[in-house]
Amino acid sequence: MAGGSGIDVLGQFELRPVLGGLGEALRFSQSPLYMLLAVCLVLAFLYFGMRPAAVVPGRFQAAAEVCYEFIRNMAVDTIGPEGAAFFPFIFTLFFFILAGNYIGLLPFSFTFTSHIAVTLGLALMVFVLTVIVSLKVQGFRFFAHFMPAGASMALAPLLIPIEILSFLSRPVSLSIRLFANMVAGHVMFDIFASFVIMLAGFGVVGDVFAIGPIAINMALVALELLVGVLQAYVFAILTCIYLREAVAH
Repeated sequence: MAGGSGIDVLGQFELRPVLGGLGEALRFSQSPLYMLLAVCLVLAFLYFGMRPAAVVPGRFQAAAEVCYEFIRNMAVDTIGPEGAAFFPFIFTLFFFILAGNYIGLLPFSFTFTSHIAVTLGLALMVFVLTVIVSLKVQGFRFFAHFMPAGASMALAPLLIPIEILSFLSRPVSLSIRLFANMVAGHVMFDIFASFVIMLAGFGVVGDVFAIGPIAINMALVALELLVGVLQAYVFAILTCIYLREAVAH
């Protein structure tokens, strides 16, 4: 509860069956539903954006081309020439997260990136991919990274576990960063909204003081728009960094 207002700020993260009895039978909650919506929106944006294929692009086509070039340049500049091969994966990852973050800002919607199961699943997918690429490109030399170059072999029992733990912590930090930012933002929305409802019970005086929480919530919307794209970018750029280490000889 927030400030005794009777509003459950964590209730927005609860999973509930959708599509009636069919949703209960299939255990189909609003999380996969909004994931499908995010995928459809991204595909629709790319399809209708690139459909004209005009030499002089319109605004919609220009936006799609800018998004394409931005992610491709990020992948190639960070990973190197090999980044072109990973571009579809990075592009999909970035816009899937971005769409999930922004859909959650709509009234009565659901932010699937606020669930640790979703963000951890994405992070584990990145982690497994980097391990596979590392083993394919570097072979057994990949395991040499767990022993820092130039370090004394006497320190191996200490350094190797630390390096392994640091490597295994990547998916944890990657998932928690996105999950925590999304949860924090939406909890703040509900807290200040509950203040507005609580102050509404004090008549004209309460209405005047409610201007403050309303203004803060408006500022939070602008902040969440920024955080939404920043978190998608951070997730994508860290993926590129991990893949750069994987393809490095």
